[in-house]
Amino acid sequence: MEDRRIRLAAPARALVLITVLAIVPLAGLAQDTQDTQQPSSSSSNPRRNSQSGTSGQQPAPQTAPEQSSQNPPPQTSSAENPPQKKEESGNALQVVEGMSTKLATEGFKKVRDWEEGVITGTYVSKERPLVPLNTRQRKLIYLQQTLASPSAYWKRMFQAGVDQARGAPYQWGGGWGGYGKRFASREGQFIAANSFAALGNAKLGYEVRYEQCRCDGFRARVKHAIGRNFYTYDRAEVNKYPQWALYGGALTGGMLSAAWKPGHDPLKEGVYGVIGQAAYGTLLNFAIEFSRDINRKLGAKK
Repeated sequence: MEDRRIRLAAPARALVLITVLAIVPLAGLAQDTQDTQQPSSSSSNPRRNSQSGTSGQQPAPQTAPEQSSQNPPPQTSSAENPPQKKEESGNALQVVEGMSTKLATEGFKKVRDWEEGVITGTYVSKERPLVPLNTRQRKLIYLQQTLASPSAYWKRMFQAGVDQARGAPYQWGGGWGGYGKRFASREGQFIAANSFAALGNAKLGYEVRYEQCRCDGFRARVKHAIGRNFYTYDRAEVNKYPQWALYGGALTGGMLSAAWKPGHDPLKEGVYGVIGQAAYGTLLNFAIEFSRDINRKLGAKK
């Protein structure tokens, strides 16, 4: 009986041991299988893995990307600076252009007023009334026409050049020495003639300025320009009188020039002075009378 129990117990133990030995590898295999399946599931569903890893906490809403896409922040980089610099450079160019235009306009006005500053001297335009001169005004006009204006010298330089070309007087020779003597002779004759004319006009109260014609039409203006070289007005600026003082000064200046010109007759030189005043005075009156028309041809609106 005991042998039979021992025989039955031995196989039972062997079966139990085999069963245990078989279960243990299966349990390890099952454990390995579970470990290999968990990474694959987490990689297939990352959102579930992140939720499970937060221990029940909900992830914070990600609103920064939406704000950046909908309302981008203003850019304050240097990309905005070039337009501003371009605008500033444009303003600078406009300022320079304005200054250049202003300077050019002022220079053009000086060139435009050639007839008063260089050739003719003081005159009365047709828009201004002819008002009598006082003693101080007469002195200023005399100084301007005789000594202070460029025309008081360059006209005499031109006349001296003509005398140099003619060789008159021949005793003075050529070169710069001869030209200097001829210029001094012309200038002295002019100062003498202008001084006597100014004294005579002041004594008689005659008008010494040329006034532009208050008329229209080319013939009327030409007639006025020629006539005003031979007549003038009294203190009332109404009554007309011959230019006694003007041609008396021209005669006296010509006669005095014979004192330093070798071999010249005083009376002859005086007559030449009167003829020269008649010719030069008429040309001067033409330049004053039609100065506005000449300015229009130059493009000036005066």
